[in-house]
Amino acid sequence: MITNEPEGAAGMVLGELVKLRAMGPSDAEALWRWNHDPDVMRWMNDNHPSTPEHVEKWLAERPRNTYGDLLLGIEARSDAQLIGLVALHDAEPETGIAELDIYLGEKEYWGRGYATDAMRTVCRYGFDTMRLHKIKLTVVTENHAAQQVYKKVGFVEEGRLRQSFRRDGVWYDQFAMGLLEGELREA
Repeated sequence: MITNEPEGAAGMVLGELVKLRAMGPSDAEALWRWNHDPDVMRWMNDNHPSTPEHVEKWLAERPRNTYGDLLLGIEARSDAQLIGLVALHDAEPETGIAELDIYLGEKEYWGRGYATDAMRTVCRYGFDTMRLHKIKLTVVTENHAAQQVYKKVGFVEEGRLRQSFRRDGVWYDQFAMGLLEGELREA
C-alpha cells in the first residue's frame, strides 16, 4: 500500500517517465492551480471554487491511502516536478473492481507520453499489487486525446452514458470503458 509518506521514503511506484507518490499538503498550490485552469478542467467534473488554504487543509486532513481510496501525485522522473494526479477509488476486495481518474495539470507535459505512462503504471499497480480484476473509467465522448491514451493501454468501450456530463450549458455523452487484468498493453 502507498501511504502518505514523506518524499524519498518507500511507497513510490515507478514508471518509465513518471513516479507515482502519495499527495500531501505541500501539493496544494499545484492542485488548486490545476482545478482553476479551464483548459485542464475542460472535460473533468470540477468542484466549486475554493482557496489554496482549503485545498491544503483537505490534503492535510485526508485519510491515508487505502485499498478503496488511492490518490497519487504524478511526478516527471526527469525533474521531479508534480505534473498531475491519478486515483483508484471505490475499490472493494469482494468485487476486485476500481474506478480510475487521471489528469495532467501541467500543460507542457501534454502529448509527450506522460499520461500514457502514468496510466500503465497505475494499472500495473492495480492489477499486480491490489489484485484488481478490472479497472473502469468514464470519458466524455468529445475528449479524444484522453480516449486515445486509454485505448493505447488497452481500455475498451463498454457502453455509452447518454447526456451524463454538462459543460457550458451543453450536455455530452460519456463512454464507459474498462480494462481487465491481462489486457494491459505495455507498448
